[in-house]
Amino acid sequence: MVARRLLLVGEGNFSFAAALSEVQGPGTSLIATCPQEATALAGDLVFQENLRRLREQGAEVRFGVDCTQLADAFAADGWKFDCIYFNFPHCGRKAGVAKNRELLARFFQSCADVLAERGEVHVALCRGQGGTPADCPRREWHNSWQVVAMAAGGGLILSNVHPFSSDLVPGYKCTGYRSQNKSFHVEGALNHVFTRSLPFEESHSMICRVRLDDHWLSFSVPEALVGKINRGFLETNSSHPVRTINEKLIAKLSKTFSLQRLKCPAPLLPEKGCDSDIAWSSDSPSASFWIVPQKEKIPHSELLAGETACDMEDFLVSFSRLCLQRDPEWNGKLETQKRIQSPAKFHLRPSLLVYAQDVIQGPYFLPGSLHILSGPVFRKCLISPFMLPAFHETLFIHGFNKKMSDSCLQLFLEHLKCSLQGLLTQRLPDGPELSSSLTFKPQKNKKDYMICVKPHNFGPDEIVGLVIGSVITSVTSHLYKDLDFVFASVNLDLLVMLVWGIPDWRILWTFDERFLDHFIPGKVEPFKTFSLYPPSYVHDVSFWLDEEIGFDEVEFHTVARAVSQDMITSIQLLNRFQHPQTGRVSLCYRLTYQTCDRALSHQQAVMIQNRFRNEIQQSLHVTVR
Repeated sequence: MVARRLLLVGEGNFSFAAALSEVQGPGTSLIATCPQEATALAGDLVFQENLRRLREQGAEVRFGVDCTQLADAFAADGWKFDCIYFNFPHCGRKAGVAKNRELLARFFQSCADVLAERGEVHVALCRGQGGTPADCPRREWHNSWQVVAMAAGGGLILSNVHPFSSDLVPGYKCTGYRSQNKSFHVEGALNHVFTRSLPFEESHSMICRVRLDDHWLSFSVPEALVGKINRGFLETNSSHPVRTINEKLIAKLSKTFSLQRLKCPAPLLPEKGCDSDIAWSSDSPSASFWIVPQKEKIPHSELLAGETACDMEDFLVSFSRLCLQRDPEWNGKLETQKRIQSPAKFHLRPSLLVYAQDVIQGPYFLPGSLHILSGPVFRKCLISPFMLPAFHETLFIHGFNKKMSDSCLQLFLEHLKCSLQGLLTQRLPDGPELSSSLTFKPQKNKKDYMICVKPHNFGPDEIVGLVIGSVITSVTSHLYKDLDFVFASVNLDLLVMLVWGIPDWRILWTFDERFLDHFIPGKVEPFKTFSLYPPSYVHDVSFWLDEEIGFDEVEFHTVARAVSQDMITSIQLLNRFQHPQTGRVSLCYRLTYQTCDRALSHQQAVMIQNRFRNEIQQSLHVTVR
């Protein structure tokens, strides 16, 4: 059995500590503390009895311990506690809400010094004090103790909250401030369980390297995408739900179609490397992440290492080598070398649909088979709960005989719809159907479709239809004149959110190990977040526009993503004002800050807001008011 260390602070008559010590298993060490000196409790018979019980259990008792200075009391011992308890903290009889908030804030900051990496802090509060949706009744925010926001200053997040039950600790008798006879009212009290969050760190630049022919191309990752490149969620050894849902979808389709799974190319495209006939962003305003790569020669020894005979994988690597479009004067590797020797401006792929024609025109394309390409894609977009700057896409490419076009197309659409519907409507244990009503919405050309889902009991009430993919049938090939084609693109991240009931796309990209710990191979269970009721902070920004340069709202949102590290959840245009004399235009936006896996304090939100104000002046050439 693993040894555990428990620390109790702010004890009154030590009845909670005594009761807890008697239900702990072997190997647990318990230290109970109070702010008073022993002489102040000498005449309390209840205290004397509890002190005897504690010592019989081998527990340690310390007096005169300030819960806001725990490092002073325990740093010399080098102890880290697995659990720290603070029941019904209070500054005193006439202490107002502000003083009690300050007590909590200083306590949480002190806990950070002595808490184990995976330790917990338990804080019991009277009914309504916490200021979270778990309170019943719930006080106004300004009149509560704002316990989650106070914990953020110590790098702690609320991971669980449940009723405080004195029945679980026999013999416990709540006392008032400093063991006064008038006790706190514990009816409806809640126990709040806090854990460490990911550290709040400054964003660092990231360099990505991609091998193309006998060169490496290295580029600086756009700041908005740092932490979202080369994560390997779809790799064979991954347990990420994005891979799980992809494998489930492919397995369902494999029952009807012969599959050809393709390796996804590097996420680079040349300046004119997109097929303009295929629209991949008609569902949302978006733009590409442009980059300028630097070239470096691959050593000859590294170039020859691991070379094998040409196979399907080699073919796929070959069509990832910059020359994606078939120019009339294209001359194989010579032309590729020319392009690499004078690299221009590149962008990260906004969709796997840019590779569709290359797959069709490749020597290993098999008519009648379902070709599958899966990988991450990147788009600049507005900040919204269901608009993702980076997500994982699966592309299905199917070519069939024109003589059987209608029947083959209908068969594919029916099985794709049935497979998606089967994933979306599966019932979770002890949970409702999370989503249903999947439809293929025809586009203006009557040939292409958007794959739409009407969520039930999921997301904001205003979400009436969510686009999770597209189907394109209006594509032909000069190489296969006797074939018709269908391309189907599916947003795996949105699919995961719907299936598991995950309300925030950002949690899919978290580095917190607790996220993946939730997912058990082969099972689909309701997702339970490890960060409950994170506080939100609202700040406004107003600025004058430069008439000559103009204003790109998507770029404005992209800068907000980058500066805040995706901690801005909403941007609303509050006001557009034009000066009557000068004609200058001013915009006012409201930004809402909130995280899903980190402890964001009010002070940190203010710091980010100030950096954002400076950044938009430099990068967007606006004048902040």
